Amino acid sequence: MRARTDLACWQGSQGRREEFAVRVVLLGAPGCGKGTHSEWMKEDLGVPQISTGDILRDAVKAGTELGKRAKAYMNNGELVPDEVILGMMRERLAQPDAAAGFILDGFPRTIPQAEGLDGILGEQAVQLDRVIKIDVASDELVRRLTSRRVCPNCKAVYNIGFRPPKKEGICDHCGEPIIQRDDDTEETARSRLTVYESQTAPLIDYYKANGLLAVINGNRGFAGAQAETREILDL
Repeated sequence: MRARTDLACWQGSQGRREEFAVRVVLLGAPGCGKGTHSEWMKEDLGVPQISTGDILRDAVKAGTELGKRAKAYMNNGELVPDEVILGMMRERLAQPDAAAGFILDGFPRTIPQAEGLDGILGEQAVQLDRVIKIDVASDELVRRLTSRRVCPNCKAVYNIGFRPPKKEGICDHCGEPIIQRDDDTEETARSRLTVYESQTAPLIDYYKANGLLAVINGNRGFAGAQAETREILDL
């Protein structure tokens, strides 16, 4: 990792890391574990986890100008254009909680979005510290995706293979029945992976050229991936 001349990083009296600022992008195919990975990082680093889906939902719910534009595209079954996504990201990264750093979960997805993100960070006179790609074999990704279940009420995510709910078919948090999403069938899963390879994989070369890319082995499971990430970020 590059020298952290812009970071205050030290151990408090209880061994807790304080005044730690870090700006990280998590990359990886659907099912690689970005969401699970970003959850522990958010807790350890004390910075927000930010995803495109979250900022879209929040902006639409709040009725912001960009939210209204995004909703119009979504209602028409169209993709929300990069200019709208980047506008929302600019607003989100300007919020006070992101001043100490952030974890971008699954964003950017394309080279134009990556270039747009560079521009936003340049406006704030900051830069990314690391881009971490979680590498998982295709067959394992399909297995994970088709084993995933979600709670339609509280949005909790489970995996019947290695992280099932305590009571079969029932959400631990709210007691509602969990479901398999339409896009978690094998056919849809393989289609999503194909789209990822064609659209998002070029980001690997982009960030490698910028000297920011680190690749961790997601096939080893959560504990192994977590240990690799801690080493990369000097945690």
